[in-house]
Amino acid sequence: MTMTSSIELRDMILATDIGTYGPGDPVPDHHLLDLILNTAADRVMISQDGMAHVFDYDPLIAQIKGLAATGQRETQEWLMTQIVHLCAQYPDIRGIEVYLRKFPVEAGADHNGTGTLGVRLNVEHSDLTALQMSPNV
Repeated sequence: MTMTSSIELRDMILATDIGTYGPGDPVPDHHLLDLILNTAADRVMISQDGMAHVFDYDPLIAQIKGLAATGQRETQEWLMTQIVHLCAQYPDIRGIEVYLRKFPVEAGADHNGTGTLGVRLNVEHSDLTALQMSPNV
């Protein structure tokens, strides 16, 4: 039997400053992050209860939130790249899917924005391993 496992983070609001906007352009209220971390199955299907047996995602989430809050970025893709480099530093992570989106992308006549626009990236284990050897972004 072959098992796979993942840890999924959905709809985390990031306090970040991304984009360049002209007069009349809708400025996003917020950016949302979805993150799927592929982990070894034995870090999810555990033999006994206890944090020592699972992947502790709290430090990674704190690092992502801290990273997102630093500086201004022109693109969502740059923040995603930085998040991937953070994830590569955790040997328990075997692959990731990152989905970062902004809301709203269109300002309505009633000043209520609509829509989300996002970028998705899938990174395999071999790519994460290669990133562990490269300098941090």
